[in-house]
Amino acid sequence: MSAALEPDVILMDLRMPGMSGVEATRRLHAEFTETKVIILTTFEEDEEVFAALRAGSVGYLLKASPSAKLCDAIRLAARGESLLEPSVAAKLVAEFSRLTQPPVRPATPLASPGPRSIPTPLLEPLSARERDVLRCLAEGLSNKEIASRLSLAEGTVKNHMSQVLGKLGALDRTQAALRARELGLL
Repeated sequence: MSAALEPDVILMDLRMPGMSGVEATRRLHAEFTETKVIILTTFEEDEEVFAALRAGSVGYLLKASPSAKLCDAIRLAARGESLLEPSVAAKLVAEFSRLTQPPVRPATPLASPGPRSIPTPLLEPLSARERDVLRCLAEGLSNKEIASRLSLAEGTVKNHMSQVLGKLGALDRTQAALRARELGLL
């Protein structure tokens, strides 16, 4: 069906008859690289979240999300951006943090500490307002929600968001949150 319609964005449930939403997302992502998939489900277990994101989904929302948030997610996905449920964003950041930690090795008298991965610092520091926007981004808030929380115009938030993405060297909001966590900004 998606071959005939060539949609820009598809809302995908995880549990469907015949094929899982993760498998359907994987197939869509492989065959229709321009089509963006947003997971819309009632499930937020770690394994399902990570599997859906690995399969190529660009968003992950719960069915209990307000309709305005769903509309924002669709618009963001169509522009190549991401929107994650705040609880899902927190899981992702925690998992990334866990994966980037060096393995714990037993201490031996002759062992020397191994090389540590030191994140490359920012070439240009974030302003105080950019850090505020970044914190809201990490909570999974949309630009409209960030504007409301920080008493800014939505266009101003978009400008700050562009600056944050550029300074962090991130392609999207998810990468920005992960990079900020890596740098200890969150």
